[in-house]
Amino acid sequence: MKRALVPLLIIMLLLPFASFAAAECPSEGHTVVLKAPAVSRTASGELIGVATDFVITVAPGTGHVYVETWPLAEVDMQASARLAAQIAGKVLGVDMSKYDVFIQIKADSPIIGGPSAGGTMTVGIIAALEGWKVNPKVMMTGMINPDGTIGPVGGILEKASAAHDVGAELFLIPQGQRIQYVQETQKKEIGGIVEINTRTKRVDVVDYAKERWGLTVIEIKDIYDAVYYFTGHKIPRPEAPAYIKIDTSFLKDDALKDYENTTAYYQATLEKLKKSDVNYATYTTLMEALNEAQAVLNQSKKSLDDGRYYTTMSKNFQARIIIRHVDWYLGVKSEEDVQRILRTTGSEINASERRVSNITIRGTTMLQAVAAAEERVEQAKSLLDEAWKYYYNGDYWDAVGDAAYAYERAKTAVFWANLGERFATGDVIDRNVVKATARDYIDESNLIVTYIESMYGTVGGDLSQSIQQAEQYYEDGKYSAALFTAMEARVRAQVFLDTLGIDNETVLRDKLTGMKEGAKAAIAMAQSQGITPVLAIAYYEFAESYEQSAEENGSMDDLQTAMIFYQYARETANLFLSKPAQSVPAANTTATDVPQIVIPTQSPRETSTDTSSDSTGKIPETAIILIAVGAFLVGAAVGKKL
Repeated sequence: MKRALVPLLIIMLLLPFASFAAAECPSEGHTVVLKAPAVSRTASGELIGVATDFVITVAPGTGHVYVETWPLAEVDMQASARLAAQIAGKVLGVDMSKYDVFIQIKADSPIIGGPSAGGTMTVGIIAALEGWKVNPKVMMTGMINPDGTIGPVGGILEKASAAHDVGAELFLIPQGQRIQYVQETQKKEIGGIVEINTRTKRVDVVDYAKERWGLTVIEIKDIYDAVYYFTGHKIPRPEAPAYIKIDTSFLKDDALKDYENTTAYYQATLEKLKKSDVNYATYTTLMEALNEAQAVLNQSKKSLDDGRYYTTMSKNFQARIIIRHVDWYLGVKSEEDVQRILRTTGSEINASERRVSNITIRGTTMLQAVAAAEERVEQAKSLLDEAWKYYYNGDYWDAVGDAAYAYERAKTAVFWANLGERFATGDVIDRNVVKATARDYIDESNLIVTYIESMYGTVGGDLSQSIQQAEQYYEDGKYSAALFTAMEARVRAQVFLDTLGIDNETVLRDKLTGMKEGAKAAIAMAQSQGITPVLAIAYYEFAESYEQSAEENGSMDDLQTAMIFYQYARETANLFLSKPAQSVPAANTTATDVPQIVIPTQSPRETSTDTSSDSTGKIPETAIILIAVGAFLVGAAVGKKL
């Protein structure tokens, strides 16, 4: 009996590894081989470009994505590979849960991996799904965004060099990154004294690569462009409505009432201060604070008159924090008074959390609004924690200030919850949808932040902290807060990459225009699916207000803030949208066809009229001195939004 059990035991022990072994060796499917440029760091710390080989196989399976790198990349590519598979399926209208993706990445030296090969992997997966050949003379760099656009990366010049070294004739880079800024250091010895001069030089990658290597460099907007250049096939991108109106008129009544209430609160607090018995120093400090609140209210009134209702409410929110700080501080006579204020704030937060958590979510519009509400509850909790720390350190002024902020933030959570209920329509949505989306955003955002730090050091300030906070929210089951915290870190990281080293206002404004158009298109796409992306529309309007402010006062900080909020708008408009584009048949090619490099005079975004006679075989960045770091970090400290 015991002898009979031994073989059975061995079989049972090996069973868990059976599927893994099978996964390593797919017996069917299509394989695509591409080269992609990466960046490696030398022993002296210099960044150099290296070429990597990608072997991508797609086979029938159960939705897994397997990644093997050799040598090991400094940044895990798993999150980027998973997103690439998702986008490939979305673009083609293919259910990726029915396929497994195998990606082997090989390089001659350790590379800084991460998201910069996301676009290449997406192209490879699409080509493998369709059975398309790829042109070995084409290479690209660029991360893949959830909406299919190609995001900014670093090391463009180093990667162009790597592309040339392995024989590429066409190098694709993210739109808006042809101008790079590098630092040149010159040493002069005068009378035994060494003088070192450093200057920042503007380099046009397109001209430089053509002149030095004969390499053609083209900027691309999205994965549709990339697929065309690699394969010669045109996949029609989803068309946004020709006419789109973005306004926040649905907030008009709320904004008017909110402005009236905030103004009344200001007047009452001003009278309270004038009648108080505080000493001269305290009176002066509190009056300065109220003057600041009055200035913000003036901005609110202007926004109200201009029909920018979300901006009005955000300005009211900023003013109320200041007013409440003054109001509450006037009542502080002892530490018990501070305790009372903090407990009152805690009660308000608890009430807000109960209100938000008990909502039944119906429809994507409501889901987005409730997700925003849940994030604001968690922000309020964090602010209250900070307030208690100030209290225990004997800093009552800051304790009351953070409590006022937390109190008002909790109030906005209820507002967003109520707004969500106004737009409740459709089927009930399980919160696990938010959980899954949050996990993806955390992984992708962490990848981008780690990638930036691998190349440029810790330049993003609180970006890593934001990822850690998102992870904590996720572990605590606060998936909406995790999602939005990670999403905002991702956006700020991308804006950093996209504006790195640029101090030319014209260039920055061009980039701003591109981001604005991207946000507008994303909102239009959501609306075309019957969704009113209230949060995205609100962020879009808020960005417009900062854009106008930048035009009026020439503030680079306002310009960067506008960029960030346009990107927020784009990302939130795309949240929870899953409707894919329809797949198109492959063009007539044979198994031995290799796509030719085509530089068309017309836009590659035009829809192809190619048809296929048979579609049945388809298987569904030298380190740059960060001269813009200071400006970026200031710009990232965006204004308080409602």
